[in-house]
Amino acid sequence: MAKTGQNGLEAITASLSHEKGRGLPPVEQWNPPFCGDIDMKIDADGTWYYQKTPIARPALVRLFSSVLKREGDNYFLVTPVEKVGLTVVDAPFLAVELRVKHGRNGQGDQILDFRTNVDEWIEAGPGHALEFVAEPGTGGLKPYLHVRRDLRAKVTRALFYDLVELGEEREVAGETMFGVASHGAFFPMAEASALREFA
Repeated sequence: MAKTGQNGLEAITASLSHEKGRGLPPVEQWNPPFCGDIDMKIDADGTWYYQKTPIARPALVRLFSSVLKREGDNYFLVTPVEKVGLTVVDAPFLAVELRVKHGRNGQGDQILDFRTNVDEWIEAGPGHALEFVAEPGTGGLKPYLHVRRDLRAKVTRALFYDLVELGEEREVAGETMFGVASHGAFFPMAEASALREFA
């Protein structure tokens, strides 16, 4: 595994310092050279590590998360001058809080608004899909929310139970599916008949 030399935490932070306060950086427009892998990991519980030590500053985690990019199964931090690889165990974000809203003075479609562990609020809908992935061998489901740039947030178990409580049955391609709706979109979890067997 290639290692970056001077391209450590300090170098990445310095190259991003002028991007602070400008909203999300235009990572898609940057095409810097790949400088190898850095000893950074995002664990399954959302904790960021650098050289096996948790990054304790939330502002630093938010800064790094703003320049995170996924290409296939690989993840990178991208700055205007360099691109470095890091390890993501499951998903780079966690969805840790849920607000249920309704449009048009509380009378419109249900809107599921999620807060991530880096304090971004994401409304599930056509541009930010909920996905329920079967866990091999367990029969369980792992829920994810699309955040941006092919990056997902894993929905915590507590919030998953909230989604099940909000769930409903709808016809999807001729099958009755159990799922949840947000912003006019319906996100199937499983066949309704399969769930009824456990009721």
